[in-house]
Parts: sequence; C-alpha cells; structure tokens
Amino acid sequence: MVKIRINETRDKIVSVADRLFGRFGFQKTSMDEIAKIARKAKGSLYYHFSSKEDLFKEVVQNEIGDVKLQLSPIVNDEESSAEKKLVKYLMTRMDTLQNCTNYHETLIPGDIDHFEFMNDVRNDFDEWEKFRLTKIINEGVEQGEFHIEVDAEVLSDVFIMILKGLEIPLYIQGKYEQYLPHIEGMTKMLTKGMS
Repeated sequence: MVKIRINETRDKIVSVADRLFGRFGFQKTSMDEIAKIARKAKGSLYYHFSSKEDLFKEVVQNEIGDVKLQLSPIVNDEESSAEKKLVKYLMTRMDTLQNCTNYHETLIPGDIDHFEFMNDVRNDFDEWEKFRLTKIINEGVEQGEFHIEVDAEVLSDVFIMILKGLEIPLYIQGKYEQYLPHIEGMTKMLTKGMS
C-alpha cells in the first residue's frame, strides 16, 4: 500500500513537471513551482528526484518511451513489407516526436551544452533506433526488396543522422506543418533508392 502511494506521488510529480516544463521550459520552471502545483512538499520532490535535471530527464525519457511504444509495433509487423515498415517508421517517428515538447527543448542551439546531462538519454534512443532500423533494412535485404552495397548498420546511422538533421527545422523553427506533406515523399525516395 505504501509503495503504491510512493509511485502515485512520483507519477503526480512527473505529470506536473511534464506540463510545466512543456509550457515554460526547463530554465523557467522551478522545483518550488512543481511542488506547489503538485501539492507536494518540496522535500517530496527531492525524495524522488535528486535534482531538477534528474526530474527533467525522467520527463524526456517518458516522452521517448511513448515514441518507442508507437514505433515498436511497426518494426514487429510481420505483414508489411520492409519498405512499408521503413516509410511508416520514419513518418511515425517524426509525427510522434512533434508532440514531445520537452525533447524539443534539448534541441535548441545554444542550450545543448546545458543539456549535457541528457546525453545518455539521447545515446540510448540512438542505439534503440539503430537496432530497429537495422532490423528492418536486413529484412528488406533478405526478402530481396532492398539492394544495398553498404552495411545495414551504417545505413541505419545515416538514416538517424538525416532524421536528427530534420528535427531543429521541423520542431524548433516550426516548419513541421509546412513540410509534412513532403516528408513522406522524401522517405519514399530514400527507400526506393535502396530497391
């Protein structure tokens, strides 16, 4: 019973922090404000999280977790072709990340140095994606859909670099809606180039 209340308290803190960080940003949100809105003592926040950075990291990890939940069924879909999986994966990734406002804050040029504490979260997501993209590409090669002359892992790295290169213009500079119709075309062009 006590463990359930501890988890409920932690979840409440994370939920409130998610909303406040998303609305005001990491810099302008204080632990005092989070405690006040969550109706918890400030000490309760520090019981669960050692610092504001630790709490923010948890919030972003939850956003990334949601992205992973959206992408996993695509990777594991045994009915779709590798090409369809890859297009759907790339489109779903970009669409789902559009709603990850706290993740977006870690992309802002100039603030990146301040978010060094997020490097392990970024690296974990990169490795997670690399494994899944490599799996899709290898399936495509095995099924004769893709004809590539480079290692699938290297190609996965290139896809990740392309996707990350799009994040700042799409999410930070607000060009997502403007370019959304063209992203699918670019994605299909990339997969056709592997056929």
